[in-house]
Amino acid sequence: MPKNKKQDISDISLADHKYKICVSGAAEMSCCSPNIKELGEEIGREIVKQGCVLLTGATTGVPYYAAKGAKKAGGVSIGFSPAGSRQEHISTYKLPVDYFDLIVYTGFDYVGRNLVLTKSADGVIIMCGRTGTLNEFTIAFETHTPVGVMQGSGGTADLIEPVLAKGYRPKTKIVYDTNPKKLVEKLIKVIAAEQRKGLKQRSAM
Repeated sequence: MPKNKKQDISDISLADHKYKICVSGAAEMSCCSPNIKELGEEIGREIVKQGCVLLTGATTGVPYYAAKGAKKAGGVSIGFSPAGSRQEHISTYKLPVDYFDLIVYTGFDYVGRNLVLTKSADGVIIMCGRTGTLNEFTIAFETHTPVGVMQGSGGTADLIEPVLAKGYRPKTKIVYDTNPKKLVEKLIKVIAAEQRKGLKQRSAM
């Protein structure tokens, strides 16, 4: 695909991709590691290179750089907006529209958007983050959606393992790494295993 040319949505076949992976992270990156922009782009590229579709909250910061990386790699990027329309997305929420093949305008504000976004994903990657990222993590945690945590990226991401070590016993499978490629690989393996387990359980009914 030529650079900067937007992919026609009619050309997108989700059946050609393994899984839908959500990148959740800080929209305002002051709490993040110094290399967070590079990490964000790299995680977006790796999601595409490993045959998956990127989902984000169609926002600024970490998710924006992930979307940028995904599009540079020629992949599919889908955003879920808190707004109810494109105009509201741009004018009221002040959110970007570039680097997305499709934006779903949920109309549910941030909390509702977070739920729809996270429930639409096969797996969630947490990078840096503030309270919104924490909200998306807890949704994934409670719904047993596989989670990958980018260690050393700052904010919420660096709090998850210490908090869970204090006695929580999650049924949700959580993997950790400092390397974007390895983190995506680990998460894909967990998603595949969970989906195989789900198929076995349904076939046994």
